[in-house]
Amino acid sequence: MTSHLPSTGAALAETGDLDALMASARQIRDAAWGRRITYSRKAFVPLTNMCRDTCGYCTFVKHPSSPEARIMTPEQVLAEARRGEREGCKELLFSLGEKPELRYEAARKGLERLGYSRLTDYLRDMCELVLRETSLLPHVNAGTLTDEEIDVLKPVSASMGMMLETVSRRLTRKGQPHHACPDKTPVQRLRTLERAGEKRVPFTTGLLIGIGETWEERIEALHAINAAHARHGHVQEVIIQNFQRKPDIEMANHPEPGLEDMLRTIAAARVILSPEISLQAPPNLSARHIAYLDAGINDWGGISPVTIDFINPQHDWPEIRSLARSCEAAGFELRERLTVYPRYLTGNAGFINPSVRTRALGMAGGTGLAREQRHIGETA
Repeated sequence: MTSHLPSTGAALAETGDLDALMASARQIRDAAWGRRITYSRKAFVPLTNMCRDTCGYCTFVKHPSSPEARIMTPEQVLAEARRGEREGCKELLFSLGEKPELRYEAARKGLERLGYSRLTDYLRDMCELVLRETSLLPHVNAGTLTDEEIDVLKPVSASMGMMLETVSRRLTRKGQPHHACPDKTPVQRLRTLERAGEKRVPFTTGLLIGIGETWEERIEALHAINAAHARHGHVQEVIIQNFQRKPDIEMANHPEPGLEDMLRTIAAARVILSPEISLQAPPNLSARHIAYLDAGINDWGGISPVTIDFINPQHDWPEIRSLARSCEAAGFELRERLTVYPRYLTGNAGFINPSVRTRALGMAGGTGLAREQRHIGETA
């Protein structure tokens, strides 16, 4: 699938007229998605905050020696799921550190106490628990995965995700944010993106901008995502996420990307990516997030009415009714979607396990979005 950006696209997007670039992005968005912007009402379950990677920008991960390090028990998972269910959530987002049992004895022992030797197997059973005991749809954000791990997780999840973040190999060098992070090497991330496509998994990916990558590397990452989607049709959404400083990270003094940088990256993404790929940016990471609408986004991602953003805990989710009013003032209608996008629910292309698809279809209205629109008290 060819890019919508001309051959001089990287330079044009970086130095060209931002208003013109954003206008092109809006035109593509409006043609493909209209003036409707979506979000997924979710419960956020951090299954474990231990990880074998030690990224310089991460506050989510805790060393096993920390009193905050943990693996959630099935009872804790179910309690959070039921709390989300009571508040009208449709998605349960499982987020977790990557393969801590391969690095830390404490993680191995913690899994053993629960009856497991591998985190992926425990995650699989927690997805099954959620499907059995609640009405929610699991979305799995487990990082890099092997073919066999995808095979284990696909039958019990509606969708999966992994942020590509960047294709910069420079950032794995000593002193850089991905140094000594085996799961953050670009080749491993790209392999997982490709495997998910080969396995026909509705997939979420995206960029983390402002961690030291160049503009050209951002453009290269977007083209890599688009190329994988052209081969397999599996990328349902791409996130453009801005780095945020936090007091307890190595990059506590690293500059954050500004609003113009976000707008230019979002607009470039909308112009480069296939129009059918949903484009989102987190609303809780910028007080001026409504400006993202002018750069071509059509989705806000997952927003939780019950749990904090464990990846960026100092940034509260927007109140959903308030967000709806802000969107309306900007000329958009806010609608709730499911964790899996409508086009993966139609036909029988093998993207979703039949029993999970049946559940999702029962939750969807005629447009494929969520039938119950809790924030406006109606059905779709």
